Amino acid sequence: MIEFRGAGPAGFTERLETVIDIYTAAMNPPEEQITGRKTIMRNHATYPHFQCYFAELRDSSPDMPAPEPRVVGFAYGFRGAPGQWWHDVVLRGLEDRLGEEAAHAWMGHAFELAEIHVHPDYQNKGVGRAMIRTLCAGRRERSAVLSTHDQPTPARHLYASMGFSDLLTRFVFPGGSEEYAIAGRPMPLT
Repeated sequence: MIEFRGAGPAGFTERLETVIDIYTAAMNPPEEQITGRKTIMRNHATYPHFQCYFAELRDSSPDMPAPEPRVVGFAYGFRGAPGQWWHDVVLRGLEDRLGEEAAHAWMGHAFELAEIHVHPDYQNKGVGRAMIRTLCAGRRERSAVLSTHDQPTPARHLYASMGFSDLLTRFVFPGGSEEYAIAGRPMPLT
């Protein structure tokens, strides 16, 4: 059975090695990017209203004591604010393409879904969807925003099925070459 356990900044950073293992299994990034990704994630835990959920697999057998749960996924986010790299870059991109009023309507009081990853052995089983719903439940922000590869991936399909719409497509972050979609939806999730 999979259960969701919430964690704040301290609980998240305590499990950062597990987080990186799941991220690596799910995304298969180049080895040289792992250290930088770990630093970024640790920094994210310092952002306002940070919240994380871990998807934990619990083996329950009536004949044996319960073993430690195995983390099979994680999702986290925080309230975006000026001075945060992703927030500022995306806000400028939205201003350029949609205008200042629309950009601030989406980003002015937004919950930024920074990372959502499920170990490949547990993908396509509803874990990601359940983590997003759990993470967004009770949030007071007026919108939820995220970035994802601008390709027809399972993640992109998941976000669309949850009501996220494309705000920007073919978006390239500074210093990068891959194209991303920036997606958003009004809160609360239903």
